[in-house]
Amino acid sequence: MPLRRIFLTGLAALVFTPLAAMAASLPDLGGRTVTVVTENAYPPLQFIDPKSGKAIGWEYDAMNDIAKRLNFKVEYQNTSWDAMIQAVSDGQYDIGMTGITIKDERKEKVDFSDPYMRSQQFMLVRGDESRFTDAKSFAALESGLIGAQAGTTPFYTAVYEVLDGNEQNPRIKLMETFGATVQALKTGDVDLVLTDGTAGKGYVDASNGGLKLIGEPLGSEDFGFIFAKGSDLVAPINAVIAAMQADGTLDALNKTWFLDYKMGQ
Repeated sequence: MPLRRIFLTGLAALVFTPLAAMAASLPDLGGRTVTVVTENAYPPLQFIDPKSGKAIGWEYDAMNDIAKRLNFKVEYQNTSWDAMIQAVSDGQYDIGMTGITIKDERKEKVDFSDPYMRSQQFMLVRGDESRFTDAKSFAALESGLIGAQAGTTPFYTAVYEVLDGNEQNPRIKLMETFGATVQALKTGDVDLVLTDGTAGKGYVDASNGGLKLIGEPLGSEDFGFIFAKGSDLVAPINAVIAAMQADGTLDALNKTWFLDYKMGQ
């Protein structure tokens, strides 16, 4: 049975929208090389395994399967979030994958695949945090600081769902990577990081009680792969997403990375 909805430990839901009728066979890309760029900063979607030092995660497993089914050779590259969308738009890379939220303004620069995941934003705090329990009580804590990357979904959620709608609010401390915001949270430089429930769960599981997720979800987002405008890869990727949904592969990936995998173990 095709996967329609699965709740991840009560935190984040994966929702797959109905796709067009599935082709009897997938396109064959003839062994061409496809460059895929990521940030390796969003566990469990893609990150560096602390044990092996290798890049692993849900998106790597999914993309490797996609490459096999469509008969292309995948070449992975790494870049920062700030540079990724523009670099893909400029044709420096063929596909971008880093838990990228599908947004209309981003569609002006890049094409998106069909959504492969839906998840929600949560509040990540230190394990001993007791001064606030939700967005309203955090907003009332005038000394409370949020760590965020400019231009990301967590940043805009902080601005418009937690604080006062002012993108220049001094309570938001901008950092270059998501990992840096979590490190700042651990060291006490900020008091809150907003994260998708999937990434947040990974950090909580690896923290040995040092971090926790609190409050209700602050909105939902659909993730998609990105391509240069007009890319001939969009239709094949959409076809294989549908096939992986139908044959249970996405269900298996969800179980592996969101339910079974424990960071740092």
